[in-house]
Amino acid sequence: MTNIIAHLNKAFESRIRLGIMSILSVNDSADFNTMKQLMDLTDGNLASHLKALESIGYIQSHKQFIERKPNTQYMITEEGRKQFKEHLDALEFLFK
Repeated sequence: MTNIIAHLNKAFESRIRLGIMSILSVNDSADFNTMKQLMDLTDGNLASHLKALESIGYIQSHKQFIERKPNTQYMITEEGRKQFKEHLDALEFLFK
């Protein structure tokens, strides 16, 4: 018997990380506050998940100032895009 969940990526088990990757996969980038509002999260909760995804190389950040206010933009990396697609493909396989 084949292990039908073997190809699911553990990094995306959290609904928050799934949400982050979904947002970033369809947008060139998204800033911290936009993602926080879209998913109705606290700063700390979102920051911890962003840090985890960034530490494994699935997303990257760019910090800047806009009108003297700090702004952090997040983008999905090529590796992140590849891994997320493989995860979605594995989920799709489960439903066949």
